[in-house]
Amino acid sequence: MIQIVIEEGVVHKVPDDLKEVLLSKTELLEKWNKLTPLARNEWICWVTIVKQEKTRKEHIQRLSKEIIEGKKRPCCWPGCPHRRPNAQKWFK
Repeated sequence: MIQIVIEEGVVHKVPDDLKEVLLSKTELLEKWNKLTPLARNEWICWVTIVKQEKTRKEHIQRLSKEIIEGKKRPCCWPGCPHRRPNAQKWFK
């Protein structure tokens, strides 16, 4: 039996809705697993930090498209706030 591995980020775990999309597209999963742990962390944070479900779904769709296109990190985003001590409110 083949075990499918979905690599995690440094700080963040892959949420279930993102896992579902990764498992549905072989090329996406292969490219996801080749990203660095920090790059995966940025994508996970970018998907999970939004407040509205609609926006989250849009981010997952964009992640899928952009990673397949070869992008390594989300564009036009300042980065995961876990790096800033005053942003701990996001991670409780």
